Amino acid sequence: MTHPGEQFYPQGVRWDEPIERYPLPDLLSRAVRDYGTRTAIEFRDRPISYAGLEDMVEIAASAFLRAGYGKDTSVALFLGNTPDHPINFFGALKAGARLVHLSPLDGEIALSHKLTDSGARVVLTSNLSALLPTALKFLDKGLIDRLIVCEDDDWGKVGTPQTPLPNNPAIITYRQFVEGVSKPASWPAIGVDDVALLQYTGGTTGLPKGAMLSHGNLTAAVSIYDVWSGPARAERNAIERVICVLPLFHIYALTVVMLSSLRHGNLVSLHQRFDVEAVMRDIEVKRATIFPGVPTMWIAIAALPDLDRRDFSSLRTAGSGGAPLPMEVARIFERKVGMKLRSGWGMTETSPAGTAHPEDGPDKPGSVGVMLPGIEIDVVSLEDPTKVLPVGETGEIRIRGPNVTKGYWNLPKATAEAFVGDRFLTGDIGYMDADGYFYLVDRKKDMIISGGFNVYPQMIEQAIYTHPAVQEVIVIGIPDDYRGESAKAFITLRAGAEPFTIDELRGFLAGKLGKHELPTAVEFAAELPRTAVGKLSRHELRMQQTSQAAPSKQQAASGGRA
Repeated sequence: MTHPGEQFYPQGVRWDEPIERYPLPDLLSRAVRDYGTRTAIEFRDRPISYAGLEDMVEIAASAFLRAGYGKDTSVALFLGNTPDHPINFFGALKAGARLVHLSPLDGEIALSHKLTDSGARVVLTSNLSALLPTALKFLDKGLIDRLIVCEDDDWGKVGTPQTPLPNNPAIITYRQFVEGVSKPASWPAIGVDDVALLQYTGGTTGLPKGAMLSHGNLTAAVSIYDVWSGPARAERNAIERVICVLPLFHIYALTVVMLSSLRHGNLVSLHQRFDVEAVMRDIEVKRATIFPGVPTMWIAIAALPDLDRRDFSSLRTAGSGGAPLPMEVARIFERKVGMKLRSGWGMTETSPAGTAHPEDGPDKPGSVGVMLPGIEIDVVSLEDPTKVLPVGETGEIRIRGPNVTKGYWNLPKATAEAFVGDRFLTGDIGYMDADGYFYLVDRKKDMIISGGFNVYPQMIEQAIYTHPAVQEVIVIGIPDDYRGESAKAFITLRAGAEPFTIDELRGFLAGKLGKHELPTAVEFAAELPRTAVGKLSRHELRMQQTSQAAPSKQQAASGGRA
């Protein structure tokens, strides 16, 4: 069998099902046509209908066009989980612009690079104190020409800390931005191969790279999930209530939660942040039916002292993504709640469709499932990426499909290195068993995945190098019971410099890095391992750490949670 995992597909689903590709604004207009009066988004107990959402999107799109942010322009969104995100996500796309997601978790180094690299000269943000002060720095540094600021209280007052807007002609409130706007006679033509989103990702060999995700890539991913879940959806014939606590600037939440939910007329219950009891209220009181989370969320839920007495009966699907799910957490959840908590695999460059677990397939702990319809995945030699390896042999995971990025923005060399023909080299190391189930065992790149977010050691190293006591530093990932992985810094000191604690290091790095990037441990060494040509070697350091029988002397152990 060409695709052995297909034997476990849901009944009636084939691997070669046709996969739709179309412009993203059409996804919303189709949903409005079919489900206009239904609630699309619920936020702070306030419902927004599909028709109401489209009206706000068209006002936003008209304002972007009036301001000159249409075809061949990049618009950056620096937003958390409020309706401002989907309104302006679809609005900018309908105007023909490219979007750039800026993560509120990032430090200034990454954010400045993303703005400069993408060419975005306008940022849309919020007056929340967690966002606006950083966004104002973009203006101060001359990185952008205009800042459009949404006002959080427009969605109901909940006492979130806010920052007043300074008097600056380059700053405009969102209300002013859309005031008096009129819709155009016709909307710009958008092609399926036009870049819809520059979603930044990367490894340790430089700054984050902008994966170019086209309209067709993203709608193909939605269509792939659509085909996969079709039989179960038809059998239920219900309007799902989908919890969205995952950040919408992350590809998992964007595609798997928001776009897929809107495609089928479901209700997106939007949470501004993860709070265990707020999520449990959504499940137990509001009867949520679908909850996609990341491992850190499931770890928190699994740790509830009364977990076995909580009411999960409304929940039809509990999924985990973004990072490997600890098997012990899945076991606790199944034992105490009676539900299987399964994880799939995907990545930014695949929009993020890749693998999933068939509902009625064999139980294979540690597996990420089988490849989804329309996607081809194989395993190739680490030495020769054109050589496909047989079942059971470990190598690099390779993928192709209509959901896979066309490459990296402004980086033709990195793009060429990432592909063998039309097959993308993922950097993940794993194998496939005889049933077509895939297993991940390592990562080729040095990237750390902490709590579902990508953390890049080189960026942490760059920030640590600004410390006056540091001579050299290597950062690697270490196991973390809560995040899956966290960063540990190995440092050699300048002559005469004194060691410092992990808390002192984290205090020094605060603001330079995002909270999720801050190291949780530090160790000082007389020297760090090097390659034959004298470069500092992460690989050798990891090997040393693995082979050490006894724990090394550390100046400090794990610090507080970020």
